[in-house]
Amino acid sequence: MIIRVALVEDHQIVRAGVRALLEKMGGIEIVGEASNGQEAVLLAQRLLPDVLIMDIRMPIMNGIQAAERIRELKLPTRIILLSMYSDESLIHQAIKSGVRGYVLKSSASEELLLAIQAAYRGETFLSGPVSSIVVDKAANPHRAEEGGEPFDTLSPREKEILQLIAEELTSSEIATQLSISEKTVEKHRAHLMEKLGVRNLAGLVRLAVKYGLVDREIYGKKPPDNGGIPH
Repeated sequence: MIIRVALVEDHQIVRAGVRALLEKMGGIEIVGEASNGQEAVLLAQRLLPDVLIMDIRMPIMNGIQAAERIRELKLPTRIILLSMYSDESLIHQAIKSGVRGYVLKSSASEELLLAIQAAYRGETFLSGPVSSIVVDKAANPHRAEEGGEPFDTLSPREKEILQLIAEELTSSEIATQLSISEKTVEKHRAHLMEKLGVRNLAGLVRLAVKYGLVDREIYGKKPPDNGGIPH
């Protein structure tokens, strides 16, 4: 049995390292690579790999957004997300997107093969710390805020635009990239502020970091003020 695997990671060195790890495992064939979520969707459509391994935080379209898109397209590919973080909000989003695995990069060498085999069988694999968070959430369903996460009310397009805003693209650049009008981008931005309860673009960036749309290291603990965010 050969499992056909595609790999998506925006950092070339990390991608090469994961590929080297996979190539040492028996029964796996690497059929393709990509560097962002948008490319991942196209790769899944073209190659129909058995398993697609993706980083969560990537430019243009992150791993969770790509997983949601692949599910919408009803492709047979099973998805495993790789992450440095075990944030509850990220795990919640990942599971809702329909992924078959959530593996922490710190334990990938021990767990990735198990995750691939489980995903291929149609089962779900979660790294130990991730599994503990899921179990705790199930045991304490009312521990989170009663109103739920406002991020969950966003449409896929709004999530996409929020990520691009946080990546410092201007409204004109976002409009060009998504093939929509600049006026539509501005409307989406206003709706984002209203839904997420923020008053400025710096607030949007903070939430983009919180919900894993961009790396927290990009902005550190203090996102730039409005002067550093494009309009």
